[in-house]
Amino acid sequence: MRRRRRIRVPASSANLGPGFDVLAAALALHIEVEVVETGHFAVVTDLSIARDRRNLVVRGFARLAEPDDFEFRIASDIPLSGGLGTSAAAYVAGLLAADSIFELDADILPLAVELEGHGDNVAAALHGGFVISCGGRAERFDPPAGLEAVIVVPHRHVRTARARAALPDQVPMADAVFNIAHASLLVLGLAQSRLDLVARGLADRLHQPRRAALYPESLALAARATEFGALGASISGAGPSVLVWSQYDATAGVVERLRAEADGWAHVMRVPFEPQGADVRALT
Repeated sequence: MRRRRRIRVPASSANLGPGFDVLAAALALHIEVEVVETGHFAVVTDLSIARDRRNLVVRGFARLAEPDDFEFRIASDIPLSGGLGTSAAAYVAGLLAADSIFELDADILPLAVELEGHGDNVAAALHGGFVISCGGRAERFDPPAGLEAVIVVPHRHVRTARARAALPDQVPMADAVFNIAHASLLVLGLAQSRLDLVARGLADRLHQPRRAALYPESLALAARATEFGALGASISGAGPSVLVWSQYDATAGVVERLRAEADGWAHVMRVPFEPQGADVRALT
């Protein structure tokens, strides 16, 4: 029996400024995986990733089923590092492939969180749109009309473990209150399509300032986002990529100014927010 599945999973940006480890959004960059039952194991890809059982797609698949008889054909336009949810997308793709092929009806979200460790990225990759991750569950809502993203991806990357290590075990009460207030403004703005509230709600005191030494250029650029015509900016996940928030009709100008500013140290991409989550299709 030659079973085949094609899986498409979006990239994601987590934290979204004040929503540390809680808020995330799917982005219109994708990993695409075709899993084919061939009777032998192989990973076929042009990407600079593992081609053995260390591969994250394979590890996701193996959480539910043996991968020995399957070939994994992997393509992606998601930058491999930089805080754009590559590992979450890969794990979700592998899990969904095994779940669909073997008709397991597994609960994918907790399995993916178990493997990847970040419920915000995983939920956005799985469900699309904007997500609020809380207590092992996720609530999803659609991106508001007229809101678009621009991603600035530095050439120099920072390991997630280093970014995590830069954070303290405790934070001042005033900083916690500040972030609760701004995360509330951000969610209200997104839910009501109030881009003025979105712009006000992007500020953070919990994680971005404490990681300033790891990617000073990214933080400096984010702080100047409004000078380029954007609503604001946030560090994407653990960084160093920058998620620049823009009104649709201003995005072309924002991209042009960002490319001039980031010339030589970062790549700039216009990327819509992605309402569609992970998709699995059976192939004949």
